[in-house]
Amino acid sequence: MTPHPLFAILASCLALTACQGGGSESAGTGESSTGMPSTSGTGSSGAAPTTGATPTSTSGEASSTGDESTGGAGVEGCDGASLLPVPADSSLAGPWPVGVKTVTLGGLTVEVWYPGTPGSEAGVSARRYDIRGSLPDSEVAKVPDAKAPLQDCDCYPDLPVDAAHGRYPAVIFVHGTAGFRAQSLEQVTHWASRGFIVLAADHPGLWLKDLLGQLCGQPAVAQDLAGDLDTLVAAIEAPPAELEFLAGRLDSARIAMAGHSAGGSAIAGSGDVAQVLIPMAAGGVMPGAALRSTLVLGAQSDKVVAYSSQQSGYASSPALKRLVGISNAGHLAFSSLCSLANADGQDFVEIAAEFEICGAQFASALFDCVDTYTPDATNWAITNYATSAVLEETLHCASPGDAFAGIMAKFPEVGELLEEQ
Repeated sequence: MTPHPLFAILASCLALTACQGGGSESAGTGESSTGMPSTSGTGSSGAAPTTGATPTSTSGEASSTGDESTGGAGVEGCDGASLLPVPADSSLAGPWPVGVKTVTLGGLTVEVWYPGTPGSEAGVSARRYDIRGSLPDSEVAKVPDAKAPLQDCDCYPDLPVDAAHGRYPAVIFVHGTAGFRAQSLEQVTHWASRGFIVLAADHPGLWLKDLLGQLCGQPAVAQDLAGDLDTLVAAIEAPPAELEFLAGRLDSARIAMAGHSAGGSAIAGSGDVAQVLIPMAAGGVMPGAALRSTLVLGAQSDKVVAYSSQQSGYASSPALKRLVGISNAGHLAFSSLCSLANADGQDFVEIAAEFEICGAQFASALFDCVDTYTPDATNWAITNYATSAVLEETLHCASPGDAFAGIMAKFPEVGELLEEQ
C-alpha cells in the first residue's frame, strides 16, 4: 500500500527538527466546557509536591516574607507594578486563582489564562477540556462520552481579573505539531498563578484537527505561524474588544514567548518583540533588539528532536541564556500529552486506535511516552521552576540573584544546567 503523502511530510519534519520552523509532537485539543466542580484551592495545578523548608516569597524590586496565600503586603514589580508576593521556590504555584476565557483574535481561537481576583473562584466550577474538540469533525462522534479523554484545569471561567494589582506581562505560548492550545496546561496556568497573562492559540495547519483531517481526506490547511504571532502581538499591544475584560491590567510593553517543538522554532526569531524567549525541545533562538533572556529546555532522551539540538541551539543563542536538560525524559515532557487519559486509563493513542480515528498511526509515531521516563509531575515541576524564574527575573523585575542556584539540588532529575551572562 502506498503511504499517505502526509506521512512523508511528517517524516521530513522529524528529520529536520522543524516543519515551518519546528519539531513534531502528539495530540490533544483545546475545546472546553465548564463542567466538573473544582477540587482545589487557589493557584494552578501541575507542580509536583515539594519538600523542605517553607520558602520565602519574592517578586519585584523588593522581597517579602514567606506568605504563600493571597494575603500579605504587596511587592513592587517593573515600573511600579503592584504584585502579590509569590513563593521564592518558583516551582510552587502563586497566590492568584487562575481565570480563563476563550476568545477569537484575528480568526484564531485563543485561550487566555490570567490572574483572577483572589477569592472570586469560590463556588465556580473549574474548566474541563474535552480532547475530542481537536479531532476532525468526521471523527468526534466515534468516541463516546464515557471514553472521552478529558483534561482538568485548575482554572475558572470568566473570573474577574485582579484589578487591585498589575499590570501583568504577557506570555504567548505556541503548541507544536499536532498539538493544541491547552497541550501544556500545567505550565500556562502556573505562569498565570504567578502574575502573567498567557495567550495560546490553536494554530491552523499545525494543530491536531488540521493534520488528522488530511488523513481523513480533507484538504490541507496552510500554516502561517509568523502571521499568527503577529496577530497575537497586535492584540496585546492594542487590545481589541475581545480582551476588554483585561482592560488596564495587560502590560503591553513586556512580552515573552514560549513554544514546544514546532512552536519553539516558530518563536526563535521573535527577539525584536519578546524580551524573553523559551524554546522547549526546539533548539535555540536568534538575537533581537528586545531580547534580554533565553531559556532552552530539552529532554535528554528525546526520540523526536535529539537533545544535541538543544545543546547546539543553546550554544548559538545570545546571552543572557540558560539551558536546562531533564534526564531520562522524552519529547512530550513539556506538555500534558503523556498524562492525558480517559476514565478507563486509556491514553490518547489507545483511544484513537480503539475507535479507528483517522491518522491513529500518525499519533502513535509521535507519542514519545515511556513508562520508565521521569514522571510527568516532576517534568512539570522542573519546567515551572525554570520558566517562572526567567519570566519573573526580566518581566517582574524580580530581586537580583541566581534564580537557578538550587534547581539541581531540588531536582536531581536535572541532568544538565548551563548559564551564560
